[in-house]
Amino acid sequence: MQRSRLGRTDLSVSRICLGTMTWGQQNSEADGHAQMDRAFARGVNFLDTAELYSIPPKPETQGSTERIVGSWMKARGNRHRVVLATKVVGRTANEWFRGGRPSRLVRADILDAVDKSLARLQTDWIDLYQIHFPDRRVPWGSNPTRVETWPLPRDADETPIAETLAVFDELVKAGKIRHLGLSNESSWGVMRYVFESEKGIGPRPVSLQNAYNLLNRTFEVNLAEVCDREEVALLAYSPLAQGYLTGKYDHGARPAGARTTLFNRGQRYETPNAAEAILEYGKVARSFGMEPALFANAFVTHRPFVASNIIGATSLEQLDMALDSAEVTWTDEMQKAVDVVHQRFGNPCP
Repeated sequence: MQRSRLGRTDLSVSRICLGTMTWGQQNSEADGHAQMDRAFARGVNFLDTAELYSIPPKPETQGSTERIVGSWMKARGNRHRVVLATKVVGRTANEWFRGGRPSRLVRADILDAVDKSLARLQTDWIDLYQIHFPDRRVPWGSNPTRVETWPLPRDADETPIAETLAVFDELVKAGKIRHLGLSNESSWGVMRYVFESEKGIGPRPVSLQNAYNLLNRTFEVNLAEVCDREEVALLAYSPLAQGYLTGKYDHGARPAGARTTLFNRGQRYETPNAAEAILEYGKVARSFGMEPALFANAFVTHRPFVASNIIGATSLEQLDMALDSAEVTWTDEMQKAVDVVHQRFGNPCP
């Protein structure tokens, strides 16, 4: 499998990253171990998790995914072969992360989070420690297609980015993390982190983990230029739009065991025009002789600005199809066909 340089770092990551958020609810520890074994046998060296996981967030399962990753690395004795990424939550009213109080991106909370993640992961260091979502109040994903309210809302106790960045400087100097990554961030947010880091306040962000798929190409509008010029690597999550781009939810279907069937959390991909766009992308995939899931993953895997495509699966069969996307030859004809549909529907699911 091909690898990419992660921003300005010396880290080389596989073009496909194994996402892990279903482990601990939809998947057992044994399932997670089997998926990691399969992915690494096929050339993956990059794992992404979070203190938030598994999904959906619950106090009784919080941290379960990191524990599964940690038990696998310990059992296999392969920590030095793994590029390990995890995340600290941003501002949240959920109280189970910090033992009974809300969490913010302030020093005490970040230090608490990283130490707990290190313990669950059974490691001394994290290669890429990411801010899962901002402390400031922004729409989820930080890249809406229109402004709903003006002026934009702000909390009186919003944590300045410089203050958060200074804590990450401590973590790097302590050897607990190697690099800082961002997630669900906007162009302004990325540039502010870069600006503050270049003033010498803390580590420069090396990556951005944002949603990117056929239904949501908002990264291309402003963030693509920011990330290109500032050498911030895109780690694309949700390449299958939470499974909607596989076609399994077409015409309102709700197959047993599927995430939306179990948890009813698919509203991001049930917006106006989304269902019509999904059907059209499915037709395009089949016109090239591919299953929609393989085609949608291949689109993301082969975009030139995507450093790594964060895939997810609940079965080894799904995992194999996602991994197969690295072997697809993405053609100009495929891209043109995708762009025709995008011109009609735009980004219905930002």
